[in-house]
Amino acid sequence: MRFFRYSMLCSFFVLFAFFSVPLQLAAAEPGDYIAIRKEGSGKIALVLNKPDSQGRKEGEWAQSLNTIVRDGLDFTSLFTLISSPVNVKDFSDKKNVVINFGALNSIGAEVYAGGTVSKKSGNINFEVEVFETASAKPLLKKIYTGKEEQLRSIGHAFCEDLIELLTGKKSVFGSKIVFVSNKTGFKEIYQSDFDGHGVEQLTNSHSISLTPSLSPDGRYLAYTDFTSGRPALYIKNLVDKKTSAVTKSGVSIAPCWRNNNEVATTLSYEGDQEIYLIKPDGSISRRVTFSRGIDVSPTFSPDGSKMAFVSSRNGQPQIFIQDLQSGQARRLSFNGRYNTQPSWSPSGDKIVFSTMEGRGTIDLFVINADGSELRQLTKNSGENEHPTWSPNGEMIVFSSTRQGKKKLFVMDANGENQRRLLQGDGEEMQPAWSVFRR
Repeated sequence: MRFFRYSMLCSFFVLFAFFSVPLQLAAAEPGDYIAIRKEGSGKIALVLNKPDSQGRKEGEWAQSLNTIVRDGLDFTSLFTLISSPVNVKDFSDKKNVVINFGALNSIGAEVYAGGTVSKKSGNINFEVEVFETASAKPLLKKIYTGKEEQLRSIGHAFCEDLIELLTGKKSVFGSKIVFVSNKTGFKEIYQSDFDGHGVEQLTNSHSISLTPSLSPDGRYLAYTDFTSGRPALYIKNLVDKKTSAVTKSGVSIAPCWRNNNEVATTLSYEGDQEIYLIKPDGSISRRVTFSRGIDVSPTFSPDGSKMAFVSSRNGQPQIFIQDLQSGQARRLSFNGRYNTQPSWSPSGDKIVFSTMEGRGTIDLFVINADGSELRQLTKNSGENEHPTWSPNGEMIVFSSTRQGKKKLFVMDANGENQRRLLQGDGEEMQPAWSVFRR
């Protein structure tokens, strides 16, 4: 039986059990990481204890951090929370708490994280150490510090580091979701944290604001607004709160950022509805599509070299992919009567989109960017629309009428673990998950 000693002010630890999943343990070389070999097979148990002899405030912080970290890790769907063994710690010596790694190994836990919560100069100090249980080998040691009002940020910073340690990938922590809601009686644009907390209203047009899209750096919000009586593109600087508008005649709809300097949208001022690239000041950079029929809903490959979009050039709406340098386009979707609302994955290999099938239902499908391996993600669950990827490509947010009104839902990238994101009033629709993480 193996034990490890370390001093503790407030005990906090996480147990990870990856049953039948071999781990590639972190070595001395930077960039090495623990890899989860089989998606969805990991199990995680988290326990947060209040301080034994420290003040009431530290105990409140510890309890809050326990909830924040537990909820955050649970949201990612990477692990299943399990209970820790009762004999995992010996508190007989409060300055040197004994950790029973043998007990952890006996329940299949392969990774252990323990920490302390204390107060220093009025700030919260959250010190965490992560170990591989079989050898008690340290994998991570870090202190997270902040004000009391930053508890969520402190807890999520640890979650973010932990997920990257275990998977080698970035997480969703710190990212934002913009969406449309009519809870005030008008369709306005709102923003929330990745998990639905911290909802903030971004527009107040008392009209109709639709199809929000955040620039990769999180500075600009592009959206369609009907204040002028017709759909027009507006670009709002979220830093200085200034707003620019595209003043061309006709309609302007469905924007999507290519990079921090260009946003694509559909304009009709030259007659046909075509896709153009627009600068943040509202001026036109260049026209992208030249074809008969309506071209809408652009979305870009991660490097910005290709654009997927919806076109009626062959009759009914289908998804095409166009190389922006050569201008050559190829049809991607062939199933369903209407294929719309594509979203390109951050890894660049997949595109998720909505399909109206023969019986009039609307469901979500994902397909490889080369047109192979079409897979259905939603079924028999109302109308499902406007899918968009999380910044790490592990999750998808979308709107659904499965509970009556349109509400936002999230699911794993493979379609599993579908659950509601927000619990607000009114309808929620047209979500967009930002790449930028605060």
